[in-house]
Amino acid sequence: MNQIDEYCNDENEKIAVGMPLVYHFLENNNDPSFKVDSLQEYHDCEQDDDEDDDDDDDLEASIMGDGTSTPAEVKLKIKKSLLEFRCKVENAILGNFLLGEPDKDVPPEDVAVMREQLREIALWGVPLLPSKAHEGTDVVLRKFLKAKDFKVNEAFDMLQKTLIWRRENSIDGILEEDLASDFGNAGFLCSKDREGRPVSYEVCGVFKDRRVYKKTFGSRIRSDKYLRWKIQLIEKALKKLCFREGGVDSIIQVFDLKNAPMQGTKELNSLTNKALILFQNYYPEIIHKSIVVYAPFWFYTSQVLFSKFMSQRNKKKFILARPQNVTQTLLKFIAPEHLPCEYGGLKRNNDEDFSPSDKVLELKIKGNTVSKVEFPVTELGVTITWDVTVVGWDVCYKEEFIPDDEGSYSVLLQNQNVEGSSTRNSFYISEPGKIVITVENGTYKKRKMFYRSKARTTVPMFILL
Repeated sequence: MNQIDEYCNDENEKIAVGMPLVYHFLENNNDPSFKVDSLQEYHDCEQDDDEDDDDDDDLEASIMGDGTSTPAEVKLKIKKSLLEFRCKVENAILGNFLLGEPDKDVPPEDVAVMREQLREIALWGVPLLPSKAHEGTDVVLRKFLKAKDFKVNEAFDMLQKTLIWRRENSIDGILEEDLASDFGNAGFLCSKDREGRPVSYEVCGVFKDRRVYKKTFGSRIRSDKYLRWKIQLIEKALKKLCFREGGVDSIIQVFDLKNAPMQGTKELNSLTNKALILFQNYYPEIIHKSIVVYAPFWFYTSQVLFSKFMSQRNKKKFILARPQNVTQTLLKFIAPEHLPCEYGGLKRNNDEDFSPSDKVLELKIKGNTVSKVEFPVTELGVTITWDVTVVGWDVCYKEEFIPDDEGSYSVLLQNQNVEGSSTRNSFYISEPGKIVITVENGTYKKRKMFYRSKARTTVPMFILL
């Protein structure tokens, strides 16, 4: 077996160690045939807030360029590849062999019907016949080209296999199936990232309960249903995409390993591997980034056998977030108003107080300093509500109401060391004053605080009695 020298990124987009296929590290490290290359020690790196995501043009240039081609020549090669691919798909549809050659025993009248049906074939809601001039056709075809380094024949083969797989597994009708009732706690779609991409969360901790695990993977039928649910989840995300030039045409995946079972998960490991391979083969360039959060530390110093199943292009899309850097990493991609509060953001389910449109402000807190935020309130008879999250927390946090009248008493609302997710509080204003939030950062590390507030007219409870 060849030594494994393939790597993935950490939360700072730096090179870490072996490709994280999420659940497979423990099982495969126990494989006696598994050979580990020299382990790399993971080093902390300061996160560059100005670091941008991979630029598609640079990525395409690295794929097509030979070191001597100019950017204009590279773009011309890409355009030629797309034009050739378009012609190949057009001929395959009109020639009635995009899904393979028709059976010779099929009557001619049936072949004619099949030919007409093939002209209407679509993928992800986008017609594939280039002569229809749909604005999304080139966007979809380009994804297959990019996945195969703009090699037209390989891209065409990938497209064929994708369409055949979808037909054989009735993927176009999968959204009508009731699968969420069984596995809804294991994953969900929630809001969007900073570029408008849908975000899919998969929560592995639910399988720590052995009863849940046995119920989910206790039979081949149940296991296949779980795999189908994972496909349904990505199909739901696809419905939120816009396949046109400049549109949002990819998603973010977050794999949450908090409380995930570490042993006795052979079925889960196998299905996860299958799902990752299916997504690579049949959903090219749909997943923009896969972020693994709450991974154990030794996860960073492990090499993973299954990395050989993933292309180098897909491996670069994986990012590892250590437990202490989960919020910091996710906020790089997802704005605080769209990040669930359990990951350090401000978004809550069925929130009646705030919406994503409510403005979120940012305060940078230097190490060994005390910072304050004030919400002045002059209108009486209102209740002011505020949301606060500090990236990394580990600070002293205090909330108080200070009236404008010097003869009145201040009201201490909260005073404690805070660690964990976001905090929310409210206070009824019966006299002019201000809410003051004090954050004392006793560490040498910088912190960021995100906050928002809203006041609404309310009637005190004692009046209603």
